[in-house]
Amino acid sequence: MMSSVFAEGLAAALGAGVVTGLGGFLIFVKKKYSQREINCMLNLAAGVMLAASFFALLVPSMAEIVKFSSSSRVSALWYGVAVFVGVSLIWVLNEFLPHEHNNMGHHGMYLSLKKAWLFIIAITLHKLPEGLAVGVAFSAEDFINPFSLVIGIALHNIPEGLTIAISLVAARVPRLKAALTALLIGMVQPAGALLGLLTMHLSDKIVPLGMAMAGGTLLFVVVNEILPETYGSKHTNRSAFEVFGGFIVMTYLAMALH
Repeated sequence: MMSSVFAEGLAAALGAGVVTGLGGFLIFVKKKYSQREINCMLNLAAGVMLAASFFALLVPSMAEIVKFSSSSRVSALWYGVAVFVGVSLIWVLNEFLPHEHNNMGHHGMYLSLKKAWLFIIAITLHKLPEGLAVGVAFSAEDFINPFSLVIGIALHNIPEGLTIAISLVAARVPRLKAALTALLIGMVQPAGALLGLLTMHLSDKIVPLGMAMAGGTLLFVVVNEILPETYGSKHTNRSAFEVFGGFIVMTYLAMALH
């Protein structure tokens, strides 16, 4: 049974990672993507990730962690600490690994290759905790459906793959090489899933705690990395509508796949 879960979790993370490459190949669909189009995709992805983190990780883990103790206060402390640890881990990565946020108008604008790679490193930082979340979710498939989370992460990977390709093309990298780089970056997710799958079976308590931690990392990615990129524009009402749209779509999928 464990080998089946292991294989399914790795395959799901691999599939979600490949979608990053598919997003990268969207660089061939249009000659130029405007900042508004990129922001729209990122906003939808942010809404999808918010719903996925809550309904596939944070809420189910809360239901399990509350069983840790007869005292609801003790259980709440376990839960709060786990989420905090998840947020702190990705925050530390962001602080100590060199990366850069980017807000270019379209890939007709030129960037230095160094700046493009600093931006790509920022996206790559997201892939490890996202893959970890997939591995944790499959370890907890006895009480959640991990596929709703995988779908959410895969949808989120499309605009990320495109932005990787756009940043490289803006640095005068050939389109095919830029798209293949996006695919390669996506392969970080199976590595994260492997870590989650290997560690979650050490104790019965680790799985729900790991879910809460993974949920915290995904929240950090959305709040600290994705939304600041899009809410710097003047169209905040439109951005909010797009985020809510992604949230509603993912909520529907989570309920339909329950």
